[in-house]
Amino acid sequence: MFRRGGNPLDSRSEIHEMDLIDMLSERHHMLRRITESSWNDNSDIYISSSEWYILARIYNKQPSISSITKSVNISRQAIHKFIKKLADKELVEVHNAAHNKKEKCVQLTALGNACYEKNEALKAQLENKLAEKIGEEQFNTLKEILQLDWNIEQEEAQANN
Repeated sequence: MFRRGGNPLDSRSEIHEMDLIDMLSERHHMLRRITESSWNDNSDIYISSSEWYILARIYNKQPSISSITKSVNISRQAIHKFIKKLADKELVEVHNAAHNKKEKCVQLTALGNACYEKNEALKAQLENKLAEKIGEEQFNTLKEILQLDWNIEQEEAQANN
């Protein structure tokens, strides 16, 4: 496993010294790096993790740019920049919203849909490898835990008020 700087993380010692938040972050970073590399090593179209994040918000929908901005933890300016890059790669198209001419909506192109679905298949392969490594039962338990409503954001907001 690697840290953001690219230094190997000794999974047997360093990860055991981390708190839960840092462990989740390290594992997330590792999985994102693997999925991004898996795509970019097998495709002529480079797509960054942030671009995948936005594509996931668009897939099978036609959201407005403002609704994408509200649903991700990326600045409005950066969202516009990423959408422009995705449009330049012919993965998305931007058009006026039917209900509001000032608002722009985004949808995946046929190429964007094909890329997204191929990437989903690559992620499914990685999930299968993970299930093999940690065991099917533990994998399913992990998914169930992550799908639970932890309800801690509201509690934190209330505690800070």
